[in-house]
Amino acid sequence: MSILESLRMKHDAKELPLVYVHEAVVFPHALSPVLAATKFCTAAAEVALAADRQVVLGLLRQTGVEQSTEIDIHEIGTLVHIVQAVKLSDGSTRLLVEGRQRVRVRRTVYRKEYMAASFEVIDDETLTGSEAELKELSVIQQLIRKDFVVYAELTRKIPPETIHAVKRALQPHLMCNIVATAMGLKVERKYELLAAIPARERLEATANLLAQEIELLSLQKKISQKVRSRLEKTQKEYFLQEQIKEINRELGREGDDNEAAELQQRLEAKSPPAEVQERFNKELARIAKLQPMSPESGVLRAYCEWLVDLPWSPRQLERHGLNQARAILNEDHYGMKKAKERIVEYIAVRQLNPALKGPILCLVGPPGTGKTSLGRSIARALARDFVRVSLGGVRDEAEIRGHRKTYVGALPGKILQSMRKAGSTNPVFLLDEIDKLSSDFRGDPASALLEVLDPEQNSTFVDHYLELAYDLSGVVFVTTANSVHTIPYPLLDRMEIIEIPGYSEYEKLAIARSFIIPKQLRENGLGESGVRIRDDAVLEIIRHYTMESGVRSLEREIARVIRKTAEAAVEAGYAAAVLLSVPVDDEVAAGAGTPPLTVGAPTVPAAVAVEAGGAGGAGGAPPPDSKPIASYRKIIASTSIPRLLGKRRHQNDLLFTELTPGLACGLAWTEQGGTVLPVEVTSFVGDDGLILTGNLGDVMKESARTALSFLRSHALDFGLTGKAFEGRSLHVHVPEGAIPKDGPSAGVTLTVAILSALSGTPLEAGWAMTGEISLTGKLLAVGGIKEKLLAAHRNKLYRLVLPESNRKDLDDVPAEVARDLECHFCASIVPALQVLLPGIFSRAGVAKPALKPVAKPAAKSKKPGVAKPRPEVDSDSSGKRPAGSADRKRPAGKGQ
Repeated sequence: MSILESLRMKHDAKELPLVYVHEAVVFPHALSPVLAATKFCTAAAEVALAADRQVVLGLLRQTGVEQSTEIDIHEIGTLVHIVQAVKLSDGSTRLLVEGRQRVRVRRTVYRKEYMAASFEVIDDETLTGSEAELKELSVIQQLIRKDFVVYAELTRKIPPETIHAVKRALQPHLMCNIVATAMGLKVERKYELLAAIPARERLEATANLLAQEIELLSLQKKISQKVRSRLEKTQKEYFLQEQIKEINRELGREGDDNEAAELQQRLEAKSPPAEVQERFNKELARIAKLQPMSPESGVLRAYCEWLVDLPWSPRQLERHGLNQARAILNEDHYGMKKAKERIVEYIAVRQLNPALKGPILCLVGPPGTGKTSLGRSIARALARDFVRVSLGGVRDEAEIRGHRKTYVGALPGKILQSMRKAGSTNPVFLLDEIDKLSSDFRGDPASALLEVLDPEQNSTFVDHYLELAYDLSGVVFVTTANSVHTIPYPLLDRMEIIEIPGYSEYEKLAIARSFIIPKQLRENGLGESGVRIRDDAVLEIIRHYTMESGVRSLEREIARVIRKTAEAAVEAGYAAAVLLSVPVDDEVAAGAGTPPLTVGAPTVPAAVAVEAGGAGGAGGAPPPDSKPIASYRKIIASTSIPRLLGKRRHQNDLLFTELTPGLACGLAWTEQGGTVLPVEVTSFVGDDGLILTGNLGDVMKESARTALSFLRSHALDFGLTGKAFEGRSLHVHVPEGAIPKDGPSAGVTLTVAILSALSGTPLEAGWAMTGEISLTGKLLAVGGIKEKLLAAHRNKLYRLVLPESNRKDLDDVPAEVARDLECHFCASIVPALQVLLPGIFSRAGVAKPALKPVAKPAAKSKKPGVAKPRPEVDSDSSGKRPAGSADRKRPAGKGQ
């Protein structure tokens, strides 16, 4: 009786020589070659050959322990019969084995020169179960047979007899063994199938692996077909290109389209640096070795074209003198004194030192103040090319530095793209909205701009696509921003900040008179007419229809007024001279066509309505008796504005017309300009302490706490007793809570409002204030003085309290605004409180300071804390008010 027969009769553990490998799994009923590489495996094979040729084949869990007796093999192995053994020269033995049965290895032992395994045979179970379960297993077997045929067709490596064996196999284990042996699976996957004991589990695992292999082979076949198709297309194109070349050579046209020679000539004409010329020649040589239709050839050709298109030399020369540059800047923009002076300085120094590097300017100001258009005017003044790049929303560093040319569709960054567009090496380069840059996982564009905006580095700027140094030192970089707070400090430190403040009413009036109205009259066809807009009408629009620091909304409203006027002119029978010379057919002359829409239009005579219908109904041709627009006359006054633009949209920023105890008006700065910041404080019985509402930021909250601490520490000086604070709560509120508010300039306002609420003393009307306080009562300087004073002037708050440190900032305020203001400069909070709340000091026994009113324009102010007024300018007021009157009113003709 053989060992196999005895094992089938008994399930107790048996022992046979062990051959272990790490790259082979043999299934029952399958022939497979196995290499007995170690001395133990070779000895085990020799022992088996001397007996009944039976060995246990095990799969090692890990490599590197083959020569050791301490081996670790998988639990499930195969009982195999050695069919053939061949001794190799290196001492190993090549075995051809046939799988007989799966076994479970219980333990391994060392027997002198070989390893042996104690095992149990795993019987292949027969299919049992309910009729439904057996039917389901039969379906899985049918699926395996069908998929195996598909797998064989895809691989074309399965012999027909194997396919027939799978079709004939009825036992599930036999079918799984044949399929697993035929499939080119990895060792790990094969062992999973070998170790699956239940028949159902083995069938499902085999079906899943077979489906995965079919899907993978189908995908590989599809990809191979695409690659083959592309290769055939490329070969076909190459063959046709060679035929075309040969035909052109026979016709004598070989040199007509020599692209490489043309690119070479264009680059040499620009005198590039030696490094650029060398790189260009190298890339051209690579192109010549490639097939014309290859992808790499296209990439290199695009790279060479970029090298040729970029400007390398020479630089543009300034053709304008100082006076001409000033005239150009003044012609395009009103005000902006600092920016204009800086450009004129640059032109002057360039005439003395032509090698001067370009400045890097940052124009900071509210929207609509002309920062972007000033960049174009700077280019005109310097007689240079102008390019603009908007940085708003740029998140990817590659937008600045470009992509590596190895990427598909790679391009240089916006810097080099704009330089190619400019066509010169020293244009005026406007980087718009630099404060709107953002960063994410793709990089930080602001950091990429550090090299561009550094005069010490931008002479060797390297774009990722170009991979060559490009000189940007001659470029005049101009950046714009609404605020410097969002610009990273390293980037901000490289730029020269020039503030472009908001415009006053009178500056807006001058801009409208000199720029906006003539432009809109031209654009709306009334440039040759007698239409005029009076100053009082423009001021009406500025004060009650716009609320901005710039002039964008003002231009839109003026354009709307002029369009309404143009509509009325057409309805009244006026037309452009160029249209009057166009012949009109009979139908148009008779008024044929569709009448225009007249809903909401001004009432016009019937005859005019007929004429308008003819003008609008047939291609815009005017009636035959139309009058030239040059004869049209119209004066637009302030009384006409409500009819043209509707009801007033803005009155002023003041929320309170009557001041009660606890109310104070502060001044604030925003990116849109200055505004009034009202503060309300109330005191009541309770233990809630200090309540702060109004969507305040941390800085304003700290200012409120500082103000309260200062007042409590000096309560007796202000006539307050301990009862004013004990058992009482203070509620500080800044109206319009939907708007976030923060900043270090509300300290004096909070102090005054709290003291007014605690003492029950209201402020006098017409006061506004700004400044921060310290815990010791010092008044600290703040920013945005010009914008804040413009806001106070706009809201008829003519008496102001400002920090002494801000006295110098009064020079930036327009003269026509400063002359109306009574500014009190205080170094500490106590003099400010004496000015604002004099009644408190009278009750507390503290002498009120002898404040003198601001002198008239011709006189000198002797009060150290009061600002010297500006000289009077022309006014349409019929009378003069005292410059220092406490209840001063705004002069007539300057807004109501």
